[in-house]
Amino acid sequence: MGKVYESITPELAAWIRAQHVFFVATAPLGNGHVNTSPKGLDCLQITGPRQAAYLDVTGSGAETIAHLRENGRIVLMFCAFSGPPKIVRLHGNGTVVTKTSSDWEAWCSR
Repeated sequence: MGKVYESITPELAAWIRAQHVFFVATAPLGNGHVNTSPKGLDCLQITGPRQAAYLDVTGSGAETIAHLRENGRIVLMFCAFSGPPKIVRLHGNGTVVTKTSSDWEAWCSR
């Protein structure tokens, strides 16, 4: 049976940081394709008990950006590829920060 966490606990954050790969999924409203992409290369930061951020260092991210700008919905999924089986999904709302965004420097410094 699945477990719902109200926040990202320190133990859960440590487990998430130990994963080498995670997946990002977004979808448009109505008809359209769900977009799922693998990510990695230490591009993820847990920035608070209910917040995470990643830098899209590979790929265009165009479809993800379009979906986030349309409806903001995003899921990050982590799964154990070694050790005990475990899958964790972070469901939430995403914001796109690009090099032309006013808060680009603040996010990149993290």
